[in-house]
Amino acid sequence: MKSSKLQTLLFSAAGVLFVFIALVGLNLIFSPARLRLDLTGDKLHTLSPGTREILRRLDGPVEVRFYVSQGKDRMPQALKTYVQSVDDLLAEFRAESGNKIEIRKIDPEPDSEAEDSARLDGVQGQPLPNGEEFYLGIAVENPPDKAVLPFLAPQREKLLEYDLARAVSQVLSTNRPVVGVMSPLPVMGGAMNPMMMMQMGRQQQSEPWVFVSELRRDFDVRSVPMDGTPVDSDIRVLMVIHPRDISDAAQFALDQFVLRGGKLMVFVDPLCISDVQRQQPNPMGLNFGTSSSLPKLFQAWGFDFPAQVVADTQFMRELGGRDGRPQPVPGFLFVNASGIDQSSVVTAQVDDVWMPFPGALQGTAAAGLKAEPLLFSTKDSQLVDGITAQLNPEKVLQDFRPSGVVYNLAVRLGGRFKTAFPDGNPSGSDTNAPAGPADLKEASSDNVVYVFGDADMLANNFTVQINQMMRIAMPLNANLSLVQNVVEQAAGDASLVGARSRASVRRPFTVVREMESRARNAYQNKIAELDRKLQDLQGELSKIQVRQEGETARVILSPEQQQALKNYTAQQAETRKELRNTRRNLRQDVDSLENRLKWVNIAAMPVLVSVVGIALAVVRRRRMAAR
Repeated sequence: MKSSKLQTLLFSAAGVLFVFIALVGLNLIFSPARLRLDLTGDKLHTLSPGTREILRRLDGPVEVRFYVSQGKDRMPQALKTYVQSVDDLLAEFRAESGNKIEIRKIDPEPDSEAEDSARLDGVQGQPLPNGEEFYLGIAVENPPDKAVLPFLAPQREKLLEYDLARAVSQVLSTNRPVVGVMSPLPVMGGAMNPMMMMQMGRQQQSEPWVFVSELRRDFDVRSVPMDGTPVDSDIRVLMVIHPRDISDAAQFALDQFVLRGGKLMVFVDPLCISDVQRQQPNPMGLNFGTSSSLPKLFQAWGFDFPAQVVADTQFMRELGGRDGRPQPVPGFLFVNASGIDQSSVVTAQVDDVWMPFPGALQGTAAAGLKAEPLLFSTKDSQLVDGITAQLNPEKVLQDFRPSGVVYNLAVRLGGRFKTAFPDGNPSGSDTNAPAGPADLKEASSDNVVYVFGDADMLANNFTVQINQMMRIAMPLNANLSLVQNVVEQAAGDASLVGARSRASVRRPFTVVREMESRARNAYQNKIAELDRKLQDLQGELSKIQVRQEGETARVILSPEQQQALKNYTAQQAETRKELRNTRRNLRQDVDSLENRLKWVNIAAMPVLVSVVGIALAVVRRRRMAAR
């Protein structure tokens, strides 16, 4: 018996040793080969179609110099895995390009020619605690053009493929399309708000918004005045951002730009809270926002842009309230995949767009035009007053009644455009002005206009989180990706669209949101009923007669009135208590739901593995018993 047990033990030990040796041997044999299996649902670790398209355009060798410090004293241990990811991605670029991407991996040792080369290429060393410098950057060169990624910040790992694909694209392009920006907002940088300068006690220029800086990496971005002068003919794409107080002459310039074939992107807003330049001082220090539209052009295109904002309980989240307490804000939309057109190339892989207090683009496209919604609300939405939505979201929720209507938040308008000014230039002809192009009545070919019902979605506060020390802007959502997708699509080179979309992929818990929404709706009627009861009680209290005697205010009440006051006061206190309990129960139900789902996510896989293991053990034991 003992001999049998010893034999079993030896066989088991030999088996384990054999498996160990086999694994080590296979690892040594196949380690030079780069085989990767991408099991993610969206193939997040596979080159995107856009990147492949760019690499297929290579008709000659392109050199990639990958500068990375080696050695344990010059490479932070925490970055080793990230460096390996960069190495793997470069290898995939080379393989996909048919070896036209030539990779030189260079270790910039201190005081070496390699370090001089890194600095000449513009790669920036990062200081380490031991006084050494750590290099991790890339230079892509296709003489005479060169594109540099000075430092591959780990925080931009999700954007790594896009950054590298864009660098390759930059050295392939022979000219840069011109993108115009027309806006009264300081999107291009410039003087700060006078009130802010007074607070800072000095003059200071603000930096361009991040979306402008990002566009400048690929396009020649130029400011366009909103004064009615014709748009320059070399501008291929024109972005019009929050055109408040725009004149008919300026709208006529946009009209003619579209008829000449220019691609137009419009960002109008019923409540632009980023327009701090126009804010008037008020005793409460609140930002009431400003509004904008293109009434002449929208009328000609068949649009109506109401002054109200869209509230949607499916897309709302809790934000910090004025008293610091988190509270749901139905007018601030966090649009997920259920509100994004997945069939459009510019939005196909975009699934997280923030739109603070957007407006709805209503109406039917004019004859000859076709409107395709890009972003839209759910049916659990309603048009509400903008100021109330911003300052009193609780009131909006109390009065909320789903309209059952899907509101368009952004549309792509395509077709043969006709002029919105059949009588010609509304400002008349200036005989002293140089002769310009003749006024057009209709476009000679189909064109495209993109219209968004929000301008705040471009502001830095709602697009990126900026690391002030490293001056790195990290996307908070897919807003930047969406805008860049549209610009690149309109500018004629859409290859980067697919590469960038990879970085914005998220998997929001849409089922959880729907369950939370149902839980809120279950309590909402009760809360609204209690609020109405509270208001009625306050109204009854105010009806009690009050009589002034001399300079002293005294309340003269009859015994019946005193009893009524006592009853109303007691009911009011009881109603307030019930209201607080109802809101607390709502919060507890939502928290409980989130906790249950969290634990299910944590425990599901271990439980599944355990069940399968136990089942296999039982089956095996039965088979052995049968023998």
